[in-house]
Amino acid sequence: MEIFPTQYSTLSSKALNVKLQERYGLSNTTCRLLIRNVSDTYVIENTTEKYIFKIYRDAHRKLEEIRGEVELLNTLFQRGAKVSRPVPDKNGDTIQAFNAAEGTRYGVLFSWAQGSVVYAISDDQLETVGREMATVHHITSSIELSHHRQQYSIETLFVNPLKILEPAFAGLEEDYAYLKQTAAEVIERCNQFDGSFSYGYCHFDFMPKNFHFTSDNEITFFDFDFVGKGLLAYDIASFFVHYFLEFTYGKITEKEARDAFRIFVDSYRKVRPLSNEEIAAIPYLGFGFWLFYFGFQCENFDDWSNLFWGPKFMKDRVVLIKKWMDTAHILLP
Repeated sequence: MEIFPTQYSTLSSKALNVKLQERYGLSNTTCRLLIRNVSDTYVIENTTEKYIFKIYRDAHRKLEEIRGEVELLNTLFQRGAKVSRPVPDKNGDTIQAFNAAEGTRYGVLFSWAQGSVVYAISDDQLETVGREMATVHHITSSIELSHHRQQYSIETLFVNPLKILEPAFAGLEEDYAYLKQTAAEVIERCNQFDGSFSYGYCHFDFMPKNFHFTSDNEITFFDFDFVGKGLLAYDIASFFVHYFLEFTYGKITEKEARDAFRIFVDSYRKVRPLSNEEIAAIPYLGFGFWLFYFGFQCENFDDWSNLFWGPKFMKDRVVLIKKWMDTAHILLP
């Protein structure tokens, strides 16, 4: 019987467990699906070992891009950055291939990030985030990967997302007009950025959900799926988004948000420069962050869940972006 065309399969946890035991020499492990989202994430563990296995979607990440992520993480780990690293199999290979229903899907086994996510980050932990993010940037600003990763440019952050979003905003023309007009103003401002802005490979989602703290405040960064070349201040802006959201939802005060971010910035600056111009640009860079992921959600929602996508989500997201543009500068130190 002919196999019907498939756009997104889910690999069996039981079958995957057997394959990974064979390829990595693991024993007595269990395997469970943790997240089915942009990519599929599984937890592989036994009584002494624990790993993350990520299966990429071809529509989201081509093999060349996966190789770039692996290359970057290996470089970061070798140079002392606190990151979850790719684990090679018995043959020394870090990328696995699976003949899935929709075609070849690739996967990578990652070391487990010890600890857990912390949202109410202490002062000591903030100093750690600043220091270790700066360490990552010190490395990523000085290397050139041999494999391709996307560029975070005006085209990819503003122009392309607006093209993707425009058909979806039928009936919400006023909201789309706001995004388009604001993007034009932000692009004009971005074109005025000077040479004080650092450039390199940025994580582009440096939020608390993507690093763990142990009880001893040891940190591990992970989920470099969106890493690409661009202004490193985009990572500063994405971390600042956390404090904007905490303030917006009434979890912290304006002063608490400002003081926390100041501790992070001061710690970062002890390792590498971060100009006042880069800090002042956060509201504009953050708009690019919001717009890029808005476009990504629009273009990819059908491949993980279409329950959230619709006019209410879109209008609520525009309201949040407006709040960002009105508030972000107030929260900066």
